[in-house]
Amino acid sequence: MTKLLTALALPAAVLAVAYPVAAAAPQFDTPAPVAFMEDLSSGAVLYAKDADRRMPPASMAKMMTVYTAFEMIKAGDLKLDTEFEVRPETWQKWHGPSAGSTMFLSSGERVSVANLLYGIVTLSGNDACVVLAEGISGTEQAFVERMNENAKKLGLTNSHFGTSNGWPDGGVTYVTARDLAKLAAGTIEQHPKLYKQFYSRRDFTWGKTLGGGQAITQANRDPLLGRVAGADGLKTGHTEEAGYGFTGSAEQNGRRLVMVVAGLTSFNQRAAESVRFMEWGFRAWQARPVVKAGRTVGTADVQMGSASEVKLVAPKDLNVTVPSGTRPQLSGKIVYDGPIKAPIKQGAHVADLVVSAPGLPEQKVPLVAGEDVGEAGFFGRAWAGLTGLFG
Repeated sequence: MTKLLTALALPAAVLAVAYPVAAAAPQFDTPAPVAFMEDLSSGAVLYAKDADRRMPPASMAKMMTVYTAFEMIKAGDLKLDTEFEVRPETWQKWHGPSAGSTMFLSSGERVSVANLLYGIVTLSGNDACVVLAEGISGTEQAFVERMNENAKKLGLTNSHFGTSNGWPDGGVTYVTARDLAKLAAGTIEQHPKLYKQFYSRRDFTWGKTLGGGQAITQANRDPLLGRVAGADGLKTGHTEEAGYGFTGSAEQNGRRLVMVVAGLTSFNQRAAESVRFMEWGFRAWQARPVVKAGRTVGTADVQMGSASEVKLVAPKDLNVTVPSGTRPQLSGKIVYDGPIKAPIKQGAHVADLVVSAPGLPEQKVPLVAGEDVGEAGFFGRAWAGLTGLFG
């Protein structure tokens, strides 16, 4: 059966905030050629500048390497204490000044998955990426195929990966700012424990200096850590062709923002713009409550079910993002692919509440099934088939 997009008008009384005041989106100017910001708490895109332009990600591609490892750890196919050996050929290629950022791995040493992930996230180690990729899939290229499969599952429709570390490859690897934000959101929302464990570390120690044999400690290049409250990730990137870029996230008072800037001209400019951009996101915008947790917002039609409809419930306190100091008139509609085919589990995400306000982009927040709906019996299915056949 072809699924149709169904939209239901939402009674105004359901919305917790509805004030007849217009709101204009706050303005922001940045020298970054590419910039994007989304409030993950409400789905609101707060800023977009050339966000769908294809560009080289440099080391921001490493977020997909880490995400792929996180997916395997979650599935039980990879363990943090598993050790991989550094192949001499890999060490030869990815050490020295010409190899870019390094974890300072040594040929022949065995390194755990956990330490390789710290080496990738905190130190941006190109060597760590390749060792992890080869250890998991045998070859880096085989691992890259996994990366691209995960990119498709995440909905990164305008991105492709050719290496595990984002090293320049003649344009094979490309991303967009919008896709990088999706990747960051997927990492944070699907792997919260691993994200917390690996992405907010301030520094990491690995390797020893030549001659003196002193331990090498390197600082995380994340420009938000220690500068913006609630900052906890993600990844910087820099090559000659890409310029200086950063995908970052921070959470304050229940609001989680993800930002991307790219194409900046220096390390210091990246740091300053990243801090300024994130602070603008928290200062110029604020959350407004829409629906309280547990409230029934509406119903959705059910196909081949023991009931003809299912209640749609707010899974948590739902908010939208509006310009600070404003109370715009809000309107909403329920949107779902329907009718929804049974069986349906209570708590399953089956619909969305799309909220709009004059002068602001639409925002989409999830609604879940309020109860279980089982499959219809034989006669119910037969009747549904007849009514479908004859309209």
